[in-house]
Amino acid sequence: MDFLPVGPIGIRPFALDPFSRACISLARARTTDAQARRPFTFRERNIKPPLRARLAATVLSALLAASTFLPSGAAAEEKRVRLQIAGAYPSSMSVLGPAQTRIVDLIKRLSAGSIDLRFAEPGDLMPSSQYFDAIAAGSLDAAYTAAGYFTGKDPAFALFTAVPFGPGPAEYLAWLEYGGGNQLMWDLHEQFGIVARNCGLASPEAGGWFVKEITSPEDFKGLRMRFFGLGAKVMQKLGVVVSRQRSGEIFQALELGTIDASEFSMPSMDLALGFHQVAKFYYFPGWHQQASVGQLYISKSKWAELSDTQKLIIEQACRANMLQELADSEAEQADALEEMRKKGVQFRQYPPAVLTAIESKWQEVVAEESARSANFRRVWESYAKFRAGFGIWRDRGYVK
Repeated sequence: MDFLPVGPIGIRPFALDPFSRACISLARARTTDAQARRPFTFRERNIKPPLRARLAATVLSALLAASTFLPSGAAAEEKRVRLQIAGAYPSSMSVLGPAQTRIVDLIKRLSAGSIDLRFAEPGDLMPSSQYFDAIAAGSLDAAYTAAGYFTGKDPAFALFTAVPFGPGPAEYLAWLEYGGGNQLMWDLHEQFGIVARNCGLASPEAGGWFVKEITSPEDFKGLRMRFFGLGAKVMQKLGVVVSRQRSGEIFQALELGTIDASEFSMPSMDLALGFHQVAKFYYFPGWHQQASVGQLYISKSKWAELSDTQKLIIEQACRANMLQELADSEAEQADALEEMRKKGVQFRQYPPAVLTAIESKWQEVVAEESARSANFRRVWESYAKFRAGFGIWRDRGYVK
């Protein structure tokens, strides 16, 4: 998720000259009105507004701290560039919906309107599965999506969204920013004519909803389960019959008995979709997705229309959005779990023997995908090397 002022040289977070054109433009975008400071809300949770407001203020403070001392007018000098941006998630969806509308608002404000984004809900312009090809062809300007949806282009894309038995958000971000992950992501998308910037970061997902309890690896054999991403390949190796229903189709599939289990997302999002009404056993941890990274895609031709300052604004806005989304996703889960408990959901932890069996199959998937795709192998080697080196800090720096 490194961010470019121009060309392939990254800059560190907020490492800005306070009198640069970039900082001047950022300073022009002052969020002083009540609407800008009002946090996004979620019906199913009970988070007090002052806390939500403080979270939002923290995200913007680093960008706007120097605004009192800076001259004005730089943003007004920028030419106006209009971008049509399509979202992959309904705006009403918990965590992900606010994240994509927030980035639109941030970019507009920080650019003082010189970047004019026009947001479209999923399906309004085209199915979200077509975003990649449309942006590559230049027929769509931009999309807020996730690289992991496009593994049909190359399985390596999955590694930039979530990695089974992977790190939490902080370590994942460290690899992307400082371990070479971003450069690999840029290079892979560049092959398709897409400029990609990491723009979302979310908490771990749950391990899935089950109609019956899972007590051993043998319980997976013949199980019909909805699963996403690389984790689906792992489950197939355990004998699971995998399907890939969209979010709006999962409830009915569980209700009708078409499937016996499903993973989808984190508790607040699962609660909103009502899975607790048709499956009572809720398993943890979400071994397949310990952190989730979303991307902002922009067509190469549209990116070329932006000035260096406008590019930097987009990149720093994405950084701010990642911090806010992570805080948002963390803050929602306790209330969601408490609400589920009241509704009779039975929480379960995968037995150690089950997790061991799953991880063993994951290593088989890594070997197979590395043999199938040189890009996957290259990205995996970078990721694995970073994690191995990071271990000395991970094992000592955190309370277990």
